[in-house]
Amino acid sequence: MRAVAFDDFGGEPTLTDLPVPQAGPGEVLVKVVSSSVNGFDLGVIGGYLKGIYEYEFPVVVGKDFAGTVAATGPGVTAFAPGDEVFGVVMRPTLGQGGFAEYVVVPEGYGIARLPEGLDHSRAGALGLAGTAALNAVDAVSLEEGETVLVSGATGGVGAYAIQLAAARGATVIATARPGEEAAFVLGLGAAHAVDHADLAAQVRALAPNGVHAALHLAGDGAEVAGLLVEGGRFATTIHFTPETPGVKATAIMADPSEATLSKLAAHVTGGTLRVPVARVYPLAESGRAIADFAAGTLGKLAVSV
Repeated sequence: MRAVAFDDFGGEPTLTDLPVPQAGPGEVLVKVVSSSVNGFDLGVIGGYLKGIYEYEFPVVVGKDFAGTVAATGPGVTAFAPGDEVFGVVMRPTLGQGGFAEYVVVPEGYGIARLPEGLDHSRAGALGLAGTAALNAVDAVSLEEGETVLVSGATGGVGAYAIQLAAARGATVIATARPGEEAAFVLGLGAAHAVDHADLAAQVRALAPNGVHAALHLAGDGAEVAGLLVEGGRFATTIHFTPETPGVKATAIMADPSEATLSKLAAHVTGGTLRVPVARVYPLAESGRAIADFAAGTLGKLAVSV
């Protein structure tokens, strides 16, 4: 099968030919149609997860996947060949990934059925970033009428978080540079766009007493936490611990359970969540997709397998 993989630490991911993996007990073999680039992929490629995960070279890039079940291993009851599925590759080691024609994933975690109305292209860009966004929004327990600051709003997680927070009736203040970035976040449902370069002053002008909650996806965590009201809620995907007294802080590690993935899919098919795919790259151009992601982009970069 064709796959984008690298052979050792410091190596560049390249299109290569690898054997089709086999589904073991409790596992599902998925024929992949679509995937997308995530920050996690940069960590894998850069070797930053060494010591956290075992690298089983050659390591195939890609956490997201959407496709069709090709085969099932012994004991699998939840899925059958021909089922349309999507999710996040949740394996105990780094080896198999979504930038490949096939991937094996566990039946019980990180996979859900693809509902009618959600195509492979969008589903392949939904799993990891969407899960992190939903987990973060849930963690700060937003209520209608509250104000939330999304710091790091222009990436995949931020783009989903804006929409999920706005759908709960919250007033969203999103970080974005003037121009294209600001137009992007406002188009997703943010009420206000503020520039990181003048964050505190701009947020205080909009919420003099502070914001009720903050999602810290990028930027200066201490500055973001300092803009909360007393007793405000703070969720971070980059594991910053604020020292601001009284702040309820939660570190987010994306948890792509079947229930969470299905809830995200329902938001998409119900019209409350848009998958903001900025560009689709063929598998052979995955290297360019990764480089473009690292340089900074608006929304998601998808890979068509």
